[in-house]
Amino acid sequence: MAKPICFLFLLLLLRVSTSLAAPTPQPDSSLYDTFLNCLTQHTTNSSTPLSKILFPPSNPSFPTVLQNYIRNARFNTTSTRKPSLIVTPLEESHVQGAVICAKTVNTRLKIRSGGHDYEGISYTSNEPFIILDMFNLRAINVDVANEVATVQTGATLGEVYYRIWEKSKVHGFPAGVCPTVGVGGHFSGGGYGNMLRKFGLAVDNVVDARIVDVQGRIFDRKSMGEDLFWAINGGGGASFGVVVSYTIKLVPVPEIVTFFRVQKTLDEGQNVTEFVLQWQQVAPTIDERLFMRLLIQPGSSKVVKGGKTIRASVVALFLGGADELVSITGKEFPLLGLRKENCTEGSWIESVLWWDDDESLKNGAKPETLLNRNLNSASFLKRKSDYVQNVISKDGLEWIWKKVVEVGKIGFVFNPYGGKMAQIPSDATPFPHRAGNLFKIQYSVSWSDPSPAEALNITNLAKRLYSYMTPFVSKNPRSAFLNYRDLDIGINNFDSRSFQEGEVYGSKYFNKNFDRLVKIKTAVDPENFFRNEQSIPVLPSKA
Repeated sequence: MAKPICFLFLLLLLRVSTSLAAPTPQPDSSLYDTFLNCLTQHTTNSSTPLSKILFPPSNPSFPTVLQNYIRNARFNTTSTRKPSLIVTPLEESHVQGAVICAKTVNTRLKIRSGGHDYEGISYTSNEPFIILDMFNLRAINVDVANEVATVQTGATLGEVYYRIWEKSKVHGFPAGVCPTVGVGGHFSGGGYGNMLRKFGLAVDNVVDARIVDVQGRIFDRKSMGEDLFWAINGGGGASFGVVVSYTIKLVPVPEIVTFFRVQKTLDEGQNVTEFVLQWQQVAPTIDERLFMRLLIQPGSSKVVKGGKTIRASVVALFLGGADELVSITGKEFPLLGLRKENCTEGSWIESVLWWDDDESLKNGAKPETLLNRNLNSASFLKRKSDYVQNVISKDGLEWIWKKVVEVGKIGFVFNPYGGKMAQIPSDATPFPHRAGNLFKIQYSVSWSDPSPAEALNITNLAKRLYSYMTPFVSKNPRSAFLNYRDLDIGINNFDSRSFQEGEVYGSKYFNKNFDRLVKIKTAVDPENFFRNEQSIPVLPSKA
């Protein structure tokens, strides 16, 4: 992570003409009163006393509200800078007022829904900031007759799935497998899950949205225009305003689906290398109803004392029955060796529970489990991402296994593309990683030791493995996935270099779509009020 610098000082140097007229940042002691007075002036007909939605550090509930949606314990330490104020809107008008008042007190606004952003940028900063925490805006209205649902961005994916299931047993939505992820960040960054090969990303199934702009105005798709609507569907909503709701298109799911897990181990006479080679050739091209995630993990050998090995596990969802699935994989993926007894058949909502925790379904978990937000439950973690566009050879895989064992701790998650993902043009949404990509890699590691030394050691190991993978992944640019936020690939310091630095991570996340995003950002937020460490920058002439 980049070393902290004085963002505010550099920003003032860059924008002397506008900063001279800007209000002076309020000291923490007076910010609450000033903000409350401003919010009172700019919020009408609020059904709640506005003081009830504001949490200054002096409020006894402040630590709880802050920590409830911190999902990465690396950013929940005594040295982590805390917000000057947390705003927890209950109505759209509260969001409008919060934007206006954050500008009035000249304090940076961070927008948080579920808090799952891997680098914590929705609740951390190196300069004074306010958190606009959307968790109370969680209404979900499902219209089965028209096969749509309107979802406020403070809702979680688990809540979305549950509310759809309440109304229909043959509809679902193609988004992530972790139920505590917030809709706001997930949808606006693209949002993918285990039905992407059949139905594409979450953003491929968004038909409308409501957003509060930099002036505190609220727009729907028609009034915001197609450019801004395009931008907030995969370009990161927090660069352009505060998205308060999305309207999504429900997708049909069969009454019975099938899910399974199959594991191979390198040191137990199982040909893991041939197995992974065949997976690469099959997973992106097989029936689009089948999504087979591949997990590669280092582990201790059960055969060689003190030795290390590689475990390769396929975790899958098939939108159909087990008999058909076994027939398909037997013909196209024989090394999987799938048998019907490896499979579990159930409803789509049961598959959601299984993917979240495969033991929970065996123990009788009910769909209501998806409503549990699992508050204040952060672990220490680091994630990175890559895209693979050519099959990695047998020799390449064997070299990678050596490096995985050498590095230790860091695992791979391979997510296959193809199907619907290859049919959607790369510029249909800001998310560009479509045809030509075989699979996405997530580099994944979690740990429990809270010491800074351990965090530094593990994040350095992740960087090392990422470096080792350079020959096997996309190039010019080496692409990355916005929802797997990674500050290692670039950071925006909001000074005269911000556009150039934005081009670095912007081209990785958005490829050729970055230029259009910058133009839209410059048009709707020319003063760059909505910004974070990897936000879309404005054009230099407008800075």
